[in-house]
Amino acid sequence: MTSAQSAPADGAERSTELQSGISIPPGERPLGEAIAEVLRLPPAQRAESFARRVGEIAAWVAAHHPDRPWTCAVHRGTDGSHVFRGGVGHSLVIDPEGRLWRARSYEDFETTYEITPQTCTIATLTPLYAQMREYLPR
Repeated sequence: MTSAQSAPADGAERSTELQSGISIPPGERPLGEAIAEVLRLPPAQRAESFARRVGEIAAWVAAHHPDRPWTCAVHRGTDGSHVFRGGVGHSLVIDPEGRLWRARSYEDFETTYEITPQTCTIATLTPLYAQMREYLPR
């Protein structure tokens, strides 16, 4: 008997589906597709195209899965890069040469903040590329 089968009391085998209990956020598949699509573009077109795609993903998730928000804040790095910060501690960076990098939102940047009595917002982000992983076409 395989792990996907169970034996009921009458001895007959019946197939059951295994479930891991892991929930994949609804924006993850379209994000992967967007990354693959952008890697096929010329480097000069990547930042603009990716910005458009993450906006579309956020709108789609909000319309179809309002209980599971998917967010992406867009910033400019101090080196002219485009930084796309997700809501779960990960970022994607498109450097000035058009290369894509996977980053951790806090550890992989030197960050300064603008703090007021009511808010705390990012003032500057300096990417630390040596700590990041570069996305390459498959």
